[in-house]
Amino acid sequence: MLDDPGLVRRLLEETAPHYPVQRYFSSGAEMRSQSGPGAMIVAPNFRGDWATAASRVPGIEPILEHPRLVDAAARLFGSELVRPWGVYANVTWQLPFHQGNGHTDVPAFVGIDRSRYPTWFLSAMGHSGLFEKERVDIATAVAWFYQGSDGGFAYWPDGPERPHRVHEGRIFNTACVGDNDRMYHRVRPVGAPEQGLLAGMDLETRLEHDAGDAWAIRRRGETLAEMPGSELRISVSWKAYVYRDGEQRRRHEDGRDALALDAVLDRFQDDLRGRGVPFTRPQDPLHEEPFVDLLTRSYVRAPSVFDG
Repeated sequence: MLDDPGLVRRLLEETAPHYPVQRYFSSGAEMRSQSGPGAMIVAPNFRGDWATAASRVPGIEPILEHPRLVDAAARLFGSELVRPWGVYANVTWQLPFHQGNGHTDVPAFVGIDRSRYPTWFLSAMGHSGLFEKERVDIATAVAWFYQGSDGGFAYWPDGPERPHRVHEGRIFNTACVGDNDRMYHRVRPVGAPEQGLLAGMDLETRLEHDAGDAWAIRRRGETLAEMPGSELRISVSWKAYVYRDGEQRRRHEDGRDALALDAVLDRFQDDLRGRGVPFTRPQDPLHEEPFVDLLTRSYVRAPSVFDG
């Protein structure tokens, strides 16, 4: 994977503090749309945005522009039109339970992507299958920089109705490249069940780097836990658009023939009413929890074959 895997640790320290991944959701309904049923629990699972469509942290180029990842993405989708755009760090500490039975990542469509729309809405669009013509394929590489026990990667390459596989063991500085917007996957637990979940976290809790190999989880100045860096399960997600042809790339980058929100709602409305599902046009479709739950119940699925 990386010639210098220490780069990941250095970037993690330089970009600290890191906030809980749950900050991506504004409600429990939005989190359920991507993570399965249950309340919105703030867990010791932190995120660092190292490269997005709008910004990059200094020194990210060896990961963002990694030639082997670009080549794998091209082979996966059968196209040389690969444009890397995203790198995210995911840091987990003592999360001794499964994070759902599998989920898919956030897709993108011409005119509708995460730069303007919430991730739950994009997820519902992807699961519905109603917008494949406008979908832009995204290759995802997940790389691991953790040498502790478990914390591997479960994935369903043969579909959610078939058994999953697990990438674990000697996974340090390795990566799996896949179509994670369509392929279900999840993180395996880190830590022993008897440790329980760290109590007292909220959306303002931060993972802070103190000095050397010392890290701490703090909530408004109160220290909730301290740990060495070796206990942090670190993975890096790399994202790249892969275009079918130059015309699709131009449409996506220029916004030509872009989907509009009203057209998306029209398509949902026609499909749901055609299936006998009552549909009332929401005033605030991107944030009304009953509408989030309606699309989640109607479209979002999880693997049905799961053996722990």
